[in-house]
Amino acid sequence: MKKYTVVPNKDATTWLLKIEDVAPYEEFDKQSKAIEAGMKLAEANRPSQLMIFDENHEQQGIQTF
Repeated sequence: MKKYTVVPNKDATTWLLKIEDVAPYEEFDKQSKAIEAGMKLAEANRPSQLMIFDENHEQQGIQTF
């Protein structure tokens, strides 16, 4: 199962979409845009999981596709 992660950068000014929690796949100016892109990517690569973190690096939720 592939794992995708939406996390803020170091100073929470941009949002990163990561694959397998390695190097950033794509960078966004808003969390909502990163989540949307992550959901599309996760849906296209089932079975997969999208983990979403807030600006404090605390887990907000997990979605499984």
